Amino acid sequence: MASVSVSPTGVAAQYSLTTSTSLPFPTATQSSQDASTFITSQWSLFNGRLSWGGDNLAFVSDPFPNNPVAGSSTTSPNPVLQINYPAGSYSGGTGGAQWYTQWNASDGTTFNSMLLSYELAFDSDFNWVKGGKLPGLRGGPNTSSCSGGSQPTGNDCFSTRLMWRTGGAGEVYAYLLQPNNLCSQGNIICNSDFGISIDRGTFYFATGQWMRITMFVQMNDPPDVANGNLVLYFDDVQTISEQGLQFRSGTAVNVGGLYFSCQTLLLGSDDSWATPQSVNTYYRNFQLYGSSLPSNLTGQQVSSNVAPPLRLSPTTAVLAVLIAFALHLTWYGT
Repeated sequence: MASVSVSPTGVAAQYSLTTSTSLPFPTATQSSQDASTFITSQWSLFNGRLSWGGDNLAFVSDPFPNNPVAGSSTTSPNPVLQINYPAGSYSGGTGGAQWYTQWNASDGTTFNSMLLSYELAFDSDFNWVKGGKLPGLRGGPNTSSCSGGSQPTGNDCFSTRLMWRTGGAGEVYAYLLQPNNLCSQGNIICNSDFGISIDRGTFYFATGQWMRITMFVQMNDPPDVANGNLVLYFDDVQTISEQGLQFRSGTAVNVGGLYFSCQTLLLGSDDSWATPQSVNTYYRNFQLYGSSLPSNLTGQQVSSNVAPPLRLSPTTAVLAVLIAFALHLTWYGT
């Protein structure tokens, strides 16, 4: 059976997402400094600033005008956003860029459902190495957690980004709660130190070619029922559909907007993740669609709301061992 192709607007209509917005792009190319100023002033950034990576971004001419998204002949004369990964970079602040674009609707809508769509491309000689992160969605009152090993509590935040892995294997990389034996599912890879890998390898990124990502996230409702919804379309074909998720345990967590997070690393990684040569990723056509409606799917009552254990620094771990040993001596004597 042929795969069914659905455009972002078609997905938005399917879930009754009646509010929408798009991110503006300049009409001429811009250097890093001008591009940083443009994004800071035009893209509704949290705290009005980039988290890091201003020196690694620019607006450039389309590097692949003859390789549009599969099934599309549409090209645009406007510049595209380039993110640079210098040779040897593998950690936040040394390559890539990151910021949080909060979508504050003019009518005051609080979003419990949101769809993000954008197009991206990798340099023709892009080296996948071990992996890296790509833009997705995030939400909740805590805008700094749910990333970098900082796990969600259920009342603070969630995040759902994309990742590429070795060979260009794609996945959704999420920080969310882990109830009802979520980690026992065959398509879920849990990591006590970092995020959850969902459906790794169900699609593959290509080099030298524009591709379209469409990600839909819908909050679980009520908060103690795991009926959250995550759907991903790759080049307009559904590749991931994961229900039974718990993004939150309290109503303070909603969907906030675009989490632009582009980096070739996992926190605590080493230079085995480093790109051997300077390479770029490219982005255009960012669109957001939203609704106040949460999920109405059937879901299980939360039976075990597990967040991965806190990760200890080496110093803290040594102190913990020494304290435990001292208590052992106190209890049993010398």
